[in-house]
Amino acid sequence: MGNHISSVDYFIIVIYLVATTVFGSWFVKRSKDMKGFTLAGKIIPGWAIGLSLMATYLSSISYLANPGKSYASDWRPFVFSLTLPIAILIASKWFVPLYRNQVQTTAYEYLEQRFSLWARVYMGAAYILLQIGRFAVVLYLTALALAALLNVDIKTLILLLGFLTIIYTLLGGFAAVIWTDVVQAVVLFMGGLVCLLVLLVNMPGGWEQLAAVTSREHKFALGSMDFDMVTQSFWVIFIFGLVENLKNFSVDQNYVQRFLSAPSEAEARKALWLGGLLYIPISAIFFMIGTALFVYYLNVHPADLPAKADQVFPYFIVHELPTGMAGLVIAGVLAAGMSTMSSSLNSAATVYTIDFYKRVLNPEADDHTQLKMIRTATGLIGGLATLASLAMINAKTALDVWWEISAIFGGGMLGLFLSAVLMPRLKSRQALFATIAGLLFVAWATGSKLWFAGDVWAFGWHAMMIGVVGTLLIIATSYVLQLFGLLQSPGRG
Repeated sequence: MGNHISSVDYFIIVIYLVATTVFGSWFVKRSKDMKGFTLAGKIIPGWAIGLSLMATYLSSISYLANPGKSYASDWRPFVFSLTLPIAILIASKWFVPLYRNQVQTTAYEYLEQRFSLWARVYMGAAYILLQIGRFAVVLYLTALALAALLNVDIKTLILLLGFLTIIYTLLGGFAAVIWTDVVQAVVLFMGGLVCLLVLLVNMPGGWEQLAAVTSREHKFALGSMDFDMVTQSFWVIFIFGLVENLKNFSVDQNYVQRFLSAPSEAEARKALWLGGLLYIPISAIFFMIGTALFVYYLNVHPADLPAKADQVFPYFIVHELPTGMAGLVIAGVLAAGMSTMSSSLNSAATVYTIDFYKRVLNPEADDHTQLKMIRTATGLIGGLATLASLAMINAKTALDVWWEISAIFGGGMLGLFLSAVLMPRLKSRQALFATIAGLLFVAWATGSKLWFAGDVWAFGWHAMMIGVVGTLLIIATSYVLQLFGLLQSPGRG
């Protein structure tokens, strides 16, 4: 695509990058001890944590991919957002009080209390690997989009964005993550709103054409209401969304750390409700952008548009937005990416320092030693994730392969947590056996989709159900082992 970005837009983007890095680094004075670095001193108000939650949810993947999905098809991915109130209600009632009362810094302290060290180490290791992958994927996709928008080399963008995110996260700690998220939440919301308003005001056939086309093409459909687990029906996305959101709010240190950083349980609940509910209308804005793009470009010759649906929104940004507005929207893409990356980086470094270094490698480490280690871990994990992002440039299937691996690493996390909460008599050895059973199933189901597609030996349901079934299998196995007293072991649990 041609490049229509003006010098004014470039100026806005550069100023935004510099300002974000300086602003985040300014919080170094609040990160002079572990409580300040990992929990921002527990003085952040609920509304700020809520905006940070929302910004973390809306990564650059959602910022660019959601319009692409609704442009190419309908609104069925929006069903994922509709599961949030249920997940928030459960998390607000049970998960927030549990973590506020039983752990100090990380989610996985609770698993060791319930079972033994293996549970904490497994969850911590799986989480760190997932966050390295998450950082790498978001960095790669953000740079990929910006390379097309700005006509800048993708390797340069990956190194620059990775370096800037590492710097302000390393210096400012969790306070930097939260407060830069607040700014980024406003920027990404404004960017999306500007695009939608420009689309609606300049719609070639006006509101009448928008209504007629969306009705005729069923663009607002939410998928088949049949209880079909094979295709991407309404219920497949609904069940998947509920499980994924429960996993986010129960075992994802990104979110648990925010619950713990609030000054009170009431503020933590307020943050959860604010951030979760805000995501619903904001995700709707981005789905609406895709739908409006479909109508806007309905009579444009296909040769004039990008072949891939995900590239249509960036095409619109470059070719249709007025000078200055394009810079604002591209800053929104940057905001979504940097918000997700800084959150992943801080939480992964926290888990390594608390659950591995302090718990296993150096139990006598004082606060100063831990602070040095968490900053070192931030730099090393960020550097490793940036290198992984660079490796994805030439590996065309790297993203698909990573998400298959991440399903295996993360497949047992929610099942183990829910088993611990719901079955107070469950023993450590029983939980370990159930987790292994669940992980083996996820590995088989994932592999069968790749290697035996269409064969009788392949997992027959939609791929989105693999993690769901794996979670349910762990819970069911745990229940049976507890019920019949199998694999009893002395000790915790």
